[in-house]
Amino acid sequence: MLGVLDYGMGNLGSVFNTCKALGVDAVRVERPEGLSGLDGILMPGQGAFRDCMSHLRDHGFVDPLRDWIAADRPFFGICMGLQVLFEGSEESPGVDGLGVLPGLVRRFQDSPDLKVPQMGWNRVAWTTPHPVFPEPLNNRHFYFVHSYYVPACDQPWVRGLTTYGHPYVSAVSFGECHAVQFHPEKSQSDGLALLRAFADRVNTLASS
Repeated sequence: MLGVLDYGMGNLGSVFNTCKALGVDAVRVERPEGLSGLDGILMPGQGAFRDCMSHLRDHGFVDPLRDWIAADRPFFGICMGLQVLFEGSEESPGVDGLGVLPGLVRRFQDSPDLKVPQMGWNRVAWTTPHPVFPEPLNNRHFYFVHSYYVPACDQPWVRGLTTYGHPYVSAVSFGECHAVQFHPEKSQSDGLALLRAFADRVNTLASS
């Protein structure tokens, strides 16, 4: 069973509709007690970094999420669900993220040739394939809406790169923790295939 975090932010309707289209059982999780008995977590997110972390704290999710990821249990973050994995963001100085990955999220620099936010379709190139990021989805286009990004770097947790003015990290993965900057639930068939790959990974681990 997948749990979709409902912490006051995120595109829950689209995520649940996507799960339904895939035939994947998913439940809404509003409090940490709801994590009990789950096989995996989906964390949608949108809006500001500060607001996201504030809502996570208010709903009591910060430490349980850190514990879940530290225990190497399946997690999939979407958009802000990727950014809050890091230590902080230029969007909200002084606000701590979950800190399970090192570094700060940066803002795209405005220029005549670069509209901020990035809004629309862009290509994602996997650095290495993975069951959650299968080879057939390499170099496909997914839907993005964001003003802040994770700088490209040579780290083993970098799973996908996208170029918007310059390369940046659009997918991360370490152990069973995965996250993407784009919105698979808004990315038509390829987005559905990506979430299906995560759901299949969760089922495989749950039955092993």
